[in-house]
Amino acid sequence: MDERGFGRSGQQASVIGLGTWQLGADWGDVSDQDAKAVLEAAAESGVTFFDTADVYGDGRSEQTIASFLSGRPDLHVMVATKMGRRVEQIPQNYVLDNFRAWNDRSRRNLGIDRIDLVQLHCPPTPVYSSDEVFDALDTLVAEERIAAYGVSVETCDEALTAIARPNVASVQIILNPFRMKPLRQVLPAAREAGVAVIARVPLASGLLSGKYTKDTVFAENDHRTYNRHGEAFDQGETFSGVDFATGVEAAAEFSALAEDGWTPAQLALRWIVEQPGVTTVIPGARSPEQARANAAAAQLPELSQKALDAIQDLYDRRIKEQVEGRW
Repeated sequence: MDERGFGRSGQQASVIGLGTWQLGADWGDVSDQDAKAVLEAAAESGVTFFDTADVYGDGRSEQTIASFLSGRPDLHVMVATKMGRRVEQIPQNYVLDNFRAWNDRSRRNLGIDRIDLVQLHCPPTPVYSSDEVFDALDTLVAEERIAAYGVSVETCDEALTAIARPNVASVQIILNPFRMKPLRQVLPAAREAGVAVIARVPLASGLLSGKYTKDTVFAENDHRTYNRHGEAFDQGETFSGVDFATGVEAAAEFSALAEDGWTPAQLALRWIVEQPGVTTVIPGARSPEQARANAAAAQLPELSQKALDAIQDLYDRRIKEQVEGRW
């Protein structure tokens, strides 16, 4: 699989990575055996970028990645984790002493001395404007606890504020055919600044797989059940903030645009990979088959202008009004 330079970090990442939120929690139950099978399938498909967080299963996702990689010393995988969501979400908690403590925990979970990339995990908006916060992150780099740092954001404005910081290596943002606003300012700004872009929620929490109907029922411990209106965390993380009924109808239209032999999910991933400025996209997978199918999207032919225009038209007609004013 092709790799792209990872912004200012000097590292490389596969164009399709693996998001591992589902290996920790919040997507229904996943056994340890199944989780490791997903990691194995992704790695064997050329994936060299794993994205996790200290809050995914309260560390289970990090620990699972560590266990897998310890048994595969032949692999070179860039591991990115996140920090900040295990405490009350107030700017006063984003200080060096806390960063060190959170970093110590993640390093223990991952079984390594220095983490490739640590990202602030969608912190309160004022955090992005704090010189002290970024000075503290620079200290973690100087202490060789981390190789580089980035931010995971909810809004385009937060992304632009972070990109202006001189040592931010990456911005992680929701980007998919149902969330196009970042294309206009965020991706161009990131390209100009040399900042990597990690595209998350690429399938709109599975909507863009085309597998769901308005009657689909998710597990009680799946965020697609309990966070549809932002009850637990930002609504934009669930179905990209799109109303489920609208999303299902729009996803049916999207599925019809897939070429013969392509899945709708592969169409969505291929669309993201082709956006100028995207470094890697991080679909999740609950099975080895999903992991392999996601990775295969990197090898598909470029989309035709007709397909690109049809995807844009669908977004403009069905989705844009719901999401652009909020994120």
